[in-house]
Amino acid sequence: MRTTVDLPEDLLEEARRACGLRTKRETVLAGLEALIRRARIEELRQLRGKLDLKVDLHRSRKVKR
Repeated sequence: MRTTVDLPEDLLEEARRACGLRTKRETVLAGLEALIRRARIEELRQLRGKLDLKVDLHRSRKVKR
């Protein structure tokens, strides 16, 4: 999908160099993916202590052969 966005050139270039990416498109996509990942992690943090998991850690850590 084509979208026109007016972004500060210096900010975009700094992000591109910092991430070692080649294009502006790669930089914007990487930024969007990082933003989504961060939001999902925060959602999981909000669940901390609210789920009752009955997991047998000893059994789940056994090496299956």
